[in-house]
Amino acid sequence: MPLKTYRYAVCGGSNLVFDTVLYFVFYNFIFAKQNVDLIFVVLSPHIASLFFVFPITFITGFLLNKFITFQDSQLRWQVQFFRYLIVGMGALLLAYLVMKLLVDGLGFYPTPSRFLTILITVTYSYILQNKFSFRVN
Repeated sequence: MPLKTYRYAVCGGSNLVFDTVLYFVFYNFIFAKQNVDLIFVVLSPHIASLFFVFPITFITGFLLNKFITFQDSQLRWQVQFFRYLIVGMGALLLAYLVMKLLVDGLGFYPTPSRFLTILITVTYSYILQNKFSFRVN
């Protein structure tokens, strides 16, 4: 296994555990499985948890990838961050759609659905982070 893939797996796995724990805490305790009224929109608790956890794990994921996984990238950090943000927004949209399908469409439980969603978005993210966000010239 290439070192970069191993580092991505360890960093991504750590961030995945962090994301799953945060999601569980937000869903079960902060939002207490209740709809979240943001005045302009009401979010179901599983979607609100997804959106509130994203900025936290986005930052930790960027830092882990920049300083551990993709150390050999010569791109400026601002470029890396912007590209990482684009990929992250795509992953968030993908996660939203999959969560809506699994929880609202198929009636699965939110926390296991989030875990399955993460597995799908990790694959998407690894390919795009490696080829786009942190590519080596």
